[in-house]
Amino acid sequence: MLADKWPYFATVLMLLIGLYGMVVKRNLVKKLIGMNIFQSAIILFFIVYAWKDAGTVPVHDAALGDDPSRYINPIPHGLMLTAIVVSVATTGVALALLSLIYKRFGTLEEDELLRELRTDRERG
Repeated sequence: MLADKWPYFATVLMLLIGLYGMVVKRNLVKKLIGMNIFQSAIILFFIVYAWKDAGTVPVHDAALGDDPSRYINPIPHGLMLTAIVVSVATTGVALALLSLIYKRFGTLEEDELLRELRTDRERG
């Protein structure tokens, strides 16, 4: 029973690793990597959830008949393709912002950035 659920355990493990990276790490690049791991875990969850062992592509087959339980639902897979595109775009924008932050402040460490921003605000 539990051996059949290993993809769900892998998904939960990836979610926890990604959440750990976003919350605990102080380097912004590491936070971005954690966010990507978290997004990948969510995509994996939807793909695993939509999977059917005896299912086939959703194209009508006369041998299978009209029983919808024999066909895989294509909507989660299409949505996850969209999520992958959004994830890549988000990562690209985040990397561009991180590049600008590094050029402006010379660091990507959250503590140093917050300290620098506080001193800039106090100066005027």
